[in-house]
Amino acid sequence: MSDAWPLTGRSEELRVVDASIRGARGVVLAGVAGVGKTRLAREVLAIAQRRGVVGRWVTGSACARTTPLGAFASVLPSVGSDPLQMLGQAAKALLSGAGRAGTLVVVDDGHLLDDVSATLLHHLVTATAATVVVTVRSDVPAPDAVTATWKDAHLERFELVPLPEVETAALLEAALGGPLQPKAADQMWRLSQGNPLYLRELVTGGRASGWLEERSGVWCCMGTLAVPSTLVELIESRMGGLTEPVRDVVDLLAFAGVMDVEVLSQLTGAPALEQAEVSGLISVVSDGRRLSTSLAHPLYGEVRQARVGMLRARRLRGLIVRALTEHGLHSVDDELRCAALMVDSDLRADPALLTRAATRSAQLLDLPLALRLARSSVAAGGGFEARAVLAHALSMHGRGTEADDELLVLAELAGDDIQRAWVAAVRAANLFFDLNRPTEAETVLGNALDDVADATANQLLLSLHAVFEGLLARSAVAIQVGRAVLDAPGVAPNAAFLAAWGLTSAYGVAGRTSAMRPAAAAARRAAVSFDTAILRFNVAELELMALRLAGHISEAVDVAARCRRDAASLPGVPQFYASALIGQAALACGRLAETIRRMREALAGFTLVDPGGRVFDCLLWLTHAMAMSGDARNAERALSELDERVQTGYAYRRPDVALARAWVAAANGAIVQAVGLARKAADGAAADGMPAHEVCALETAVRFGDRHAAERLSGLEAQVDGPRVGIAVRYASALAANDGWMLQAVSTGLEEMGDLAAAADAAAQAVAAHTKANRLDAAQVCAVRVHLLAQRCQGARTPAIISVVRPLAITAREREIITLAAHGLSNREIASRLGVSVRTVEGHVYRAGAKLGTTRRADFARLLWGHP
Repeated sequence: MSDAWPLTGRSEELRVVDASIRGARGVVLAGVAGVGKTRLAREVLAIAQRRGVVGRWVTGSACARTTPLGAFASVLPSVGSDPLQMLGQAAKALLSGAGRAGTLVVVDDGHLLDDVSATLLHHLVTATAATVVVTVRSDVPAPDAVTATWKDAHLERFELVPLPEVETAALLEAALGGPLQPKAADQMWRLSQGNPLYLRELVTGGRASGWLEERSGVWCCMGTLAVPSTLVELIESRMGGLTEPVRDVVDLLAFAGVMDVEVLSQLTGAPALEQAEVSGLISVVSDGRRLSTSLAHPLYGEVRQARVGMLRARRLRGLIVRALTEHGLHSVDDELRCAALMVDSDLRADPALLTRAATRSAQLLDLPLALRLARSSVAAGGGFEARAVLAHALSMHGRGTEADDELLVLAELAGDDIQRAWVAAVRAANLFFDLNRPTEAETVLGNALDDVADATANQLLLSLHAVFEGLLARSAVAIQVGRAVLDAPGVAPNAAFLAAWGLTSAYGVAGRTSAMRPAAAAARRAAVSFDTAILRFNVAELELMALRLAGHISEAVDVAARCRRDAASLPGVPQFYASALIGQAALACGRLAETIRRMREALAGFTLVDPGGRVFDCLLWLTHAMAMSGDARNAERALSELDERVQTGYAYRRPDVALARAWVAAANGAIVQAVGLARKAADGAAADGMPAHEVCALETAVRFGDRHAAERLSGLEAQVDGPRVGIAVRYASALAANDGWMLQAVSTGLEEMGDLAAAADAAAQAVAAHTKANRLDAAQVCAVRVHLLAQRCQGARTPAIISVVRPLAITAREREIITLAAHGLSNREIASRLGVSVRTVEGHVYRAGAKLGTTRRADFARLLWGHP
């Protein structure tokens, strides 16, 4: 990280200020401490100096304030003591050496000028040819002579406000030199409120303490913030000295967050509240019925919590809980707030309250809080319900072994078939997803089905059976079982959710999106209990997959956007899910750079907290995107990690894994191998009864140049719905016929469908077809289209695209072989990979070299990619 932070997020202010000083006497930059006044002024001065302006920099300070002209001492020679002559001599000295471009005097912290310096500043503004930029604190009084510069309209005053959220994230990423996880960006903005100085201190201190850490190429906030001492000093200086009553107000709000004014005044007294408000320490708002209050800046609370000892903190939390309880808990959310404070207070824990709050936290998808409250409830004597929430939260945190231990204990506490079925279902799901032991999961589920007699309990177990069958690519059984549960009268919400989940999966891979949509909608409606709320993201991922396979790309994007909205205000796992889903939608569109970024964001979280197969999914799509970007080395690394993370129960993902291998082969230039792997993916999908995957795999083979897929794709048109299959049939037929015009039309159809990367490949193949038919004008038109589509794909470098953006006068086979050679493979290794003799490889290398004028592998790399 550079010591000099970039001027990010201030481009408009810089433009306006620079324009103002060109045609006026100067400007005043006002704002609170740390908002970036000095940084902006330095940039303004640098720009002016590049125009030939002579620059003078003056800084006001409390120390220099005791000396006349103390602020100007560093830029002035000795001047006389005669007040009448002093200003003139000082002004003349400041303006000396100025050429035609003039002089710019920057006075930083003008509110700290001594009276003589302030008078000199006023003189420079009103009586000389100098241009002046002054920075002042907007919350601190300035000398009258400084204030007069803008009050008397000599200088225009600009109020510099804190950075908005988007600009804050951009500044952080520029300073850190890499992407920032959305959760971390939100947290940084919330804490700093867009103040660049506070941001800098948070970054510096956070990196030193490990709170801010780079993971999977993405910067993340880890654990609990320890406010850096330098930032504590800044905030305490801003807060000023606190009297004991006002300090009590601030400390109570530091732990409570928001409180009703009436409740807080009972604890601190109304005068203390009024003084805190007048001092700018708290904000008071009205909702039309009552007044509520909170600290005026989030860092006030962080700093005071760091200063308060453990005993005082426990007592304050207890005071807040008692006050809120006496005032009345009017909702479950009020209970949740009290329970969160009770955990670390001096009060005796209430297991019933903690259990209700833990359940509510899980419903609201705040899993860290649910885990904390459930643990406290169990420790305080909470029964089956508390342990149930604890087991669920552990599982959703990727702590499958701990969850399984808890569930074994819970099984002994189950008092009826409903509870026994619930424990068996959660344990089976934990084994299937978190512990990656699907066979054992099916055994647990089967035993429970044999043991449970209650009809409602049986429905819950059967619905989970539908989920397993769908993910194991046994779609027919999943549909049969799922429909039976979902269509039964009076089905419980959690059973309805699981049945709809299984149906969403089965209908999706079967290519029946018209049936998948209502199943996914049913799952969303039923995801109301604490144990199903988080799982709505799993269903959304299957819904997105089905829409992508069918070619309903815009709908897939809408699903991801909905999940991002759902996760926006939630901590942890929901945000990681949202990043992964946004990445998958981006890949469906062909936006590869965004896919890579979002998958890295999700990986940074899921590598710490994986609720079952999420790291696997992220690595899968990361491999696809990197390979399609031509980044063979990193794609191979991601594929290697993927192989170590294979989810045994995710049979529905097998075609996607096979296609990942195909794309990596293509990125390495092994086109024949890539075609073979894509066809193998299609064969596997057909054997598993997943025609939607089969269509996508065959289309991928066509993108690699397979001219023998049309007939097989035609046979799938009657099995699957959605626009992709029809376009894929036309695509395969056009390539087989080498019909450039038809390939152009297919490219347009794919673009309209939303798959820009496939559209670029079809356009590239149209270039080759037109060129072969000597239609050079048409080929040029298509080549331009390839370049434009590749840009929209954020740097796609598929084999077809590369053949257009880096054209070489060699055959496709020769290009394949020299590409493998450029990747460092020996002739023998190339021969082994392609299944030909070494002599054949040598012949192709010789002929390609003769056409290109070189046989050096480094030269091949430069010709293919523009770099060795």
